[in-house]
Amino acid sequence: ATARELRALRRLRREPTRTRDGSTIELQANAESPADIARAHALGASGIGLYRTEFLFLQRTALPGEEEQFQAYRDAVLAMNGRVVTIRILDLGADKADRTGLSLRDESNPALGLRGIRLAMARPDVLEVQLRAMLRASAYGRLRVLVPMVSERGQVLHVRAELARLAAALRAEGHGVAANVPLGAMIEVPAAALMLPTFLGDVDFLSVGTNDLVQYLLASDRDNEALGELGSPLHPAVLRVLRDVIRTAAAAGKPVSVCGEMAGDPRLSPLLLALGLEQFSMHPATLLDVRQVVRACDLMHLRARLPALLRARDRSGIERWIARH
Repeated sequence: ATARELRALRRLRREPTRTRDGSTIELQANAESPADIARAHALGASGIGLYRTEFLFLQRTALPGEEEQFQAYRDAVLAMNGRVVTIRILDLGADKADRTGLSLRDESNPALGLRGIRLAMARPDVLEVQLRAMLRASAYGRLRVLVPMVSERGQVLHVRAELARLAAALRAEGHGVAANVPLGAMIEVPAAALMLPTFLGDVDFLSVGTNDLVQYLLASDRDNEALGELGSPLHPAVLRVLRDVIRTAAAAGKPVSVCGEMAGDPRLSPLLLALGLEQFSMHPATLLDVRQVVRACDLMHLRARLPALLRARDRSGIERWIARH
């Protein structure tokens, strides 16, 4: 980008994210460290849509205690100064550089193994410490809890019950806890997308993790370069699942965001807007580029063109739609 373009992008930090026809779109940031939180705030993110907590568990041999986690979550909430911070329950698999002994070293396929909420329920001691830390931090600002790798309703109900139990215990101990800590589910396992109506009433919001959703839906390992475009998010099946999740959530009045790489790709912003998305969460580095594209979009026009997008029978048809919009 030229110096002039960079100056124009910087000015966007202070501009609202509205489409050309006046619809407000929420642009949040993904973060995996305190530095990301600071950058997101400086770039005008409306909140943190995904705070990955793995950084607290990696490159160490002992598990982080409640106090260390509480301080990290509290600092994030305070740094965002009243904007929402969505903290994801630990999603640690055998593919991560884990030396704490939490993840299983001999899993043949970590992407399909004991990770996310599966690991959390297998290690209730670890989940309890993390949820206690989150609940204590909730007294300092707007904090939400996000459950990764949901595949069935019971997993959501388990976390909700634990939050209620631990909040009561913390209050009895004299700790401050927010009156209401929203609970959300990540939609990344196809079963969760298909069965969404069965547990939508048990959550307060949804976050679609398109990176994993795409690899599970298309049976395409996202780390296997030999598969090439077979793992493209522009497969018609991916768009139909996204459309269905967004539509189902909207009908129930539940906020839904996309936090995968699709959300941070400015080329795909018109497509996601056409599908009905109103909340994006992305790496801080892409915030201003996406904001610039969204501000140039006519939302009513894009949504009127949705039927043409959904009629596409292959990736090339979707690429042509993108090129025209």
